[in-house]
Amino acid sequence: MINPPLWKASVTLPKERAPDVAALFEITPPLPQAVLIAEDPFAPNSIVEALYDAPPDVNFLSNLVGLPVASAPLPDQDWIRTSQEGLPPVRAGRFFVYGAHDSGKVPSGVIPMRIEAGLAFGTGHHETTALCLEALTRLARVRAYRNALDVGCGTGVLAIAAAKLWHKSVLATDIDPVAVETTRGNAQLNEVGPLIKSGVAEGLDHPFIRAGAPFDLVLANILAGPLTRLAPQICSVIAPGGSLVLSGLLYWQEGLVLSFYRSQGMVFRHVLRQASWSALILERPARGR
Repeated sequence: MINPPLWKASVTLPKERAPDVAALFEITPPLPQAVLIAEDPFAPNSIVEALYDAPPDVNFLSNLVGLPVASAPLPDQDWIRTSQEGLPPVRAGRFFVYGAHDSGKVPSGVIPMRIEAGLAFGTGHHETTALCLEALTRLARVRAYRNALDVGCGTGVLAIAAAKLWHKSVLATDIDPVAVETTRGNAQLNEVGPLIKSGVAEGLDHPFIRAGAPFDLVLANILAGPLTRLAPQICSVIAPGGSLVLSGLLYWQEGLVLSFYRSQGMVFRHVLRQASWSALILERPARGR
């Protein structure tokens, strides 16, 4: 298969700035297909790289970062998959997330998840995915869930994690058909295929989402803009007493996102933070409370 051409934007900068600049690349339109931080542990600098399906505006990115950003076309190959093959496995909460190249490194006492990214987002390496896995681990200490929804499922990592924790039905949706196919493949790899139903949907006003509602657990690891825009739809499918995990937002966006969900009757329970990113845990009060 011939893959679409990709362009790489890159900037060299001090290590302490790399997470913030990577976060800026993540949220600056046009959104990149992947953002990576490359560094030598003994060197003072890091290189932040972002992959795009069209030439990026390097002048804009340079002004945004305050440093020269370079751009160059990449040879035709699956660079998203290639970039993931060099990543180490990730431990987040009770979960151990790994790729095919690390199949022999699964330790005991964890919930293993083999995730192949392909062209979809979510391998556990990004802080937002790891934070959501930690949030699921925290929620599992308190209660069990019977009917979960993963909005913007990407690779399906969060849907698979929920299915492995509670062995119950999970509905996974994404606006990208490639992500939905990736989720289905990863669900089969992790032997939870029968538990995960997936489909293409933009927003939550879709017949198969409404048919599955209300959900006692909703996961949404998307950006702050969609989180605020979809707040009424997301809250409308949460059962009384149900939980909501939101991520894909930077720590300074917490107040903004919370205001949209509090106005829908949701109650803030906890925040998890890593680098510049946050995950929020909220709850819809049970009737009579």
